[in-house]
Amino acid sequence: MDRIFTLDEARALLPAVIEDARELIAARADLAEIAYDRENAGSSPLGGLAEMKAIEARIEETLSRWIGQGIEIKGIAPVLVDFPSVLEGVSVRLCWVEGETQLGWYHRTELGFPGRRPLP
Repeated sequence: MDRIFTLDEARALLPAVIEDARELIAARADLAEIAYDRENAGSSPLGGLAEMKAIEARIEETLSRWIGQGIEIKGIAPVLVDFPSVLEGVSVRLCWVEGETQLGWYHRTELGFPGRRPLP
């Protein structure tokens, strides 16, 4: 069975998720820049194929760590993660998106992001 987080458990993990996300965002930008430069100029000051593979490995390591903790990854551009939870007997996802400083939103599991509401 998938992990079910209390609000306190999810909030306790959030600082590490935010720090990981900062690194993922930088890696994502580096990867995009290298790919663009290689496509348009033939090379990039940030490196080549070996550096791209290393960046991809770092991104995968972060995503695997989150999955191992029971966090659901909904996107990486922007970074969007959900923490499975239950509020008032209803299956929900505590929802955090890149740029937010705290865990303050949720949505019913079956509604996804369009059903997002502020936590009570």
